[in-house]
Amino acid sequence: MRKKLFIPGPTEVRDEVLEAMGHYMIGHRSGDFSALFDRIIPKVQETLYTKNKIFLSSSSSTGLMEASVRNCASKKVLNCMCGAFSDRWYGITQSCDIPCDPLQVEWGKAVKPEMIDKALSTGQYDAITFVHNETSTGVMNPLEEVAEVMRKYPDVMFLVDAVSSMVGVKIEVDKLGIDVILAGVQKAWALPPGLALAAVSQRAIDKSREAKGKGYYFDFVVMLEKYYDKSQTTTTPSLPHFFALDVQLDRILKEGLDNRFQRHADMANYVRDWARQYFSMFSEPGYESQTVSCMNNTRGISVSDLNKELGNRGFTISNGYGKLKEKAFRIATMGDLTLEEIKELIDNINDILGL
Repeated sequence: MRKKLFIPGPTEVRDEVLEAMGHYMIGHRSGDFSALFDRIIPKVQETLYTKNKIFLSSSSSTGLMEASVRNCASKKVLNCMCGAFSDRWYGITQSCDIPCDPLQVEWGKAVKPEMIDKALSTGQYDAITFVHNETSTGVMNPLEEVAEVMRKYPDVMFLVDAVSSMVGVKIEVDKLGIDVILAGVQKAWALPPGLALAAVSQRAIDKSREAKGKGYYFDFVVMLEKYYDKSQTTTTPSLPHFFALDVQLDRILKEGLDNRFQRHADMANYVRDWARQYFSMFSEPGYESQTVSCMNNTRGISVSDLNKELGNRGFTISNGYGKLKEKAFRIATMGDLTLEEIKELIDNINDILGL
């Protein structure tokens, strides 16, 4: 039985996009591929309000997280941590033998700009990693306020994970001065998993020229920029994803970016209003995500049993992540989902729980 996905990735993929993945194959060094590449890049730039280069990788977002620290850090990294995925970036930085320090807050709390300002004022760091939307906790960190702080430290690279927020909320990359912003396409982009992308500033590429131990596959200069300038990818990409991304970009731009962002906000507000009536929000007030809501299981329900019954009705939500399993649960409001679909889900949860 097909279940409609209200989980923070993979998200629902519309039939038109799935059908695009069945396009016949073309050579990845052919003129046809370069034409496809050249159609995609300006549309991605438009969605991110940037003129920066867009690197496309047939990998998960984790690959680009590693790429960003390998290419953009030579002195020391400040890893801002507030949940499982921001914690992961700290682990990645450590595993790459790059000096780093954690700036850690309690799960459910946001990383505040004054915390970053205090750490960077020491002069120890040449890069920070910052997760815009922490999927594990439903917290949306204050990206614009942090960007203001970063202006005080022009020699510090600003590396942003927007995996679960990109094209779900407005992110004006150039205005915010972000050096690397990355995401996978299986969340608010509403494509099948298997492709990641990053907008990379010229400053980040220049920084990469000086970096040591970057490896081969994700070298910004020798590999990614070199082939980008040829309208190609470094190695054979997942061609079906490129065809699907081309179609989905047209769908996103046809909807209108502001309309898309407002739809995400409307869905999130509906879920939060319901959660506050019957449960409570796990995320810190004022920092709730627009793409995935995380609720405290104040009623002591079996989230697994709820999800099992929802599955029988053709829906699925997410249990709490990691240490939050059964203590919390999450409902995604991202991608191409509509407010009407969210209302249908909530009606079914209410019916199952007798609310």
